[in-house]
Amino acid sequence: MNGPHDMGGMHGFGPIDPDPEDREELFHAEWERRAFAVTLAAGFLGKWSIDEARFARETMDPDRYLGASYYEKWLDASERLLLQKGLITEEELATAKAAGKADPDSIRLLKGGTVDQTFLKGGPASMDIDAAPSFAVGDRVRARNINPEGHTRIPRYVRGHVGEIVLHHGGHVFADASARGERHGEHLYTVRFEATDLWGPDAFGGSVKIDLWEPYLEAL
Repeated sequence: MNGPHDMGGMHGFGPIDPDPEDREELFHAEWERRAFAVTLAAGFLGKWSIDEARFARETMDPDRYLGASYYEKWLDASERLLLQKGLITEEELATAKAAGKADPDSIRLLKGGTVDQTFLKGGPASMDIDAAPSFAVGDRVRARNINPEGHTRIPRYVRGHVGEIVLHHGGHVFADASARGERHGEHLYTVRFEATDLWGPDAFGGSVKIDLWEPYLEAL
């Protein structure tokens, strides 16, 4: 979708200026640590995919999104997903009190003491698919000019532009479908775009490499 989250190549939002002295500081307040924990624990319930979670963050109210911090976006998305999936009620959210006790055998729990081991395993996104790839390394391709209403991983600044495939990663879960609760695979490629092709002759020298699924691409 086209929303305030898709800010690549846009001006007016100030420079990205990370503090080298703050590189190891993941949380700047205790509530951020808790918001992170809630997001992981709620996601582990298995009621939505990581792409559904990303789409929930993207659909945050635009006025709030532009002024919200990183973990405010995470917390807002978790609250709305828990409500949408019927895991909590509006009253429970407003009062921060559970209406009753959940049956631990009816849900998948992320238990204390297993968090590191569980998340180190990761969640593989590669998939075996029957379809042969339409493109190969070295092919020149055009990023399709599409404007879907749902979640997509093709940034606006490359749509309609020509690039070169430099890697083929095989089949991977297609994020656009995964965000709708559907799981199927598409071929995934790394495509290199020259910066001057994307932003004109005043752009920085060099190139940008972006992972793009096959439905995002068309042959020249």
